[in-house]
Amino acid sequence: MTMIDMDATPRWVDTKTQLADLCDVWRHQRAVALDTEFMRSRTFYPQPALVQIGDGKHCYLIDNLAIDDLQPLRDLLLHTAVTKIMHSCSEDLETLERLLGVIPEPIFDTQIAAAMSGMHASLGYAAAVRSLLNVELPKSETRSDWLQRPLSDAQKKYAALDVAWLPALYVALSKRLRERGRLEWLQEDCAALVAAARNPQPPELYYQKVKGAWRLRGKQLAALQDLCAWREREARALDMPRNHLLKESLCMALAQQMPRHKGALSQLGLEGRVLRQHGDTLLQITSRSIQRQETPPCLPQPLNRQQGEIFKQLRRQLAAIAARETLPSEILIRKKELEALVQASSPELRGRLRGWRAEIIGCPLLKLLRQLREEEIQ
Repeated sequence: MTMIDMDATPRWVDTKTQLADLCDVWRHQRAVALDTEFMRSRTFYPQPALVQIGDGKHCYLIDNLAIDDLQPLRDLLLHTAVTKIMHSCSEDLETLERLLGVIPEPIFDTQIAAAMSGMHASLGYAAAVRSLLNVELPKSETRSDWLQRPLSDAQKKYAALDVAWLPALYVALSKRLRERGRLEWLQEDCAALVAAARNPQPPELYYQKVKGAWRLRGKQLAALQDLCAWREREARALDMPRNHLLKESLCMALAQQMPRHKGALSQLGLEGRVLRQHGDTLLQITSRSIQRQETPPCLPQPLNRQQGEIFKQLRRQLAAIAARETLPSEILIRKKELEALVQASSPELRGRLRGWRAEIIGCPLLKLLRQLREEEIQ
């Protein structure tokens, strides 16, 4: 594809017949660009408002609010012979799962591809287009109401541009990755994104994300686990943002104080609708937590001084390897993953350190970590 071939004029699709005819054509392509527009300011789940597809020549805006049967699109997204080109796709995958009940595969995430080709770790779409294609994109409709109808011409143009240059990025980045022998790396990471989207974290593990949760032990940690699991399920059922239902800080306070009556709830800061609608439930949860026989294992504490010194040395080796491989260090291992490696009593290659990362970063870091621990003992 060349820039001359590309027409960014938005083409509106609002009938099943149009959609079916287009999907039948797209099923015979090697790849299509894919993006979504959604709203999420007051809901737990994204509210799908538009699906954009670019085929390298034209940009199509699929009005999911007008089409009552999206089966042709669902079939296309599951058609494994067609690669879906996306950029920073995590929220889009969630939106498509909400709209269609499926996660597209295979995908080619151009943000990850850019990082693996030696560019920044979290390069935005407009920056990637500017850097690789020398095209400047406007960003004027990012806070639009995408659920309104009709959409303005400016909104349609913006939505179309979000997929207009993805096919060209796909070609350019595929070439760069192929030259560097890294195309399989991208396929591995994109497959992991699909797997994670299909298997979200269970509600029982959300307590691990709470700031300061490592301070709690025993029954208090059990209470935090139960409160966060309840909040997660209830937020999903009510389609309400987690912190609109119950703030994270209140989950911590409830777990620490284990209140026995509504007066104690008020003293902790619960009031109004939350106290009226959920006060009794929260008291029941903390009461049951006290009776639990098994409690969660303690969460890792912040690195102590010795661990901090080891962490710094591992970071230095990470920086050296990243520079040698012309890769951003974040694509190799994240800070929390490196901290977990330092904290593990028996460190091993797990999670993202398996696969292509094992030889490049995992094994060298493990070797250095063992050497540093042996020096501590001596």
